[in-house]
Parts: sequence; C-alpha cells; structure tokens
Amino acid sequence: MDNFSNPKVWLRNAKGHLLKGEDSSYRDLRDIPIELLCFDLQQCVEKSMKAVLVKNKIRFNRSHDITYLIDLLINNKINLPEYIKNEAPAMTQYASETRYPGDWEPITDEEYKEAVKIAEKVYSWAEKQIKE
Repeated sequence: MDNFSNPKVWLRNAKGHLLKGEDSSYRDLRDIPIELLCFDLQQCVEKSMKAVLVKNKIRFNRSHDITYLIDLLINNKINLPEYIKNEAPAMTQYASETRYPGDWEPITDEEYKEAVKIAEKVYSWAEKQIKE
C-alpha cells in the first residue's frame, strides 16, 4: 500500500499538524505568527478527513476546502457528528487566507483556542473511524 492510499499515514500527518498547532510553547516565540499555528490546525482537520475518505476508498480532489470534504463524507454515507458539520468549515480560512502575508484581520487568541478545539475534535473522530 502506497502512502497516499494508507489512512494511517494520513492520520499520522494530521497528528503532526495538531501537535504543532496546539503547542503553546510556539506562542512564546515571538517569531512564530499565530496564523501559521492556525494553518497547522487547518491541515490537521483536512488530513484527518482525508484519512477517513482514504479508509473508505472515496476519491477526492486536491482541495483545502473543508466544506467540500464534509460534503464528500456525507454523500458517501459516512457518519459525521453535527459538531464537525457545524464547526469545521470555519477552518478553511486558515488554509490560504492567513497562510501568506496579506491584508486580513489578525487572528485573536479566542479564535486560535477555538481552532485548537475544532482540530482536536476532528482528529479524535477520525482516529476512531480509522480504528474501526
């Protein structure tokens, strides 16, 4: 099985992004923008969902759009908790808008903490799906 079709590899990558994104010690480093931590949290959500898609042999386009991934999961009858359907789409903004320097509102501590919670929930859900 190649890495692209191995859900455990996708999930391991998701966990790496989660650990980086939620690591508060990075917040102490003034040179690490909070936007980059949120990018890692978005990547955790994206790769967690893609791990579940891969496990279920559902093809997907290369996309950072969390709503697209949610729609694929739902359309393929994957049981998706309501909190993921409702909360996870907000993570898409961290995939590109804040990844590069630009003209956008700075991310607040509250938004960062919410992104951590969402990423943790999605990763936990995906981990259970992969183990089934």
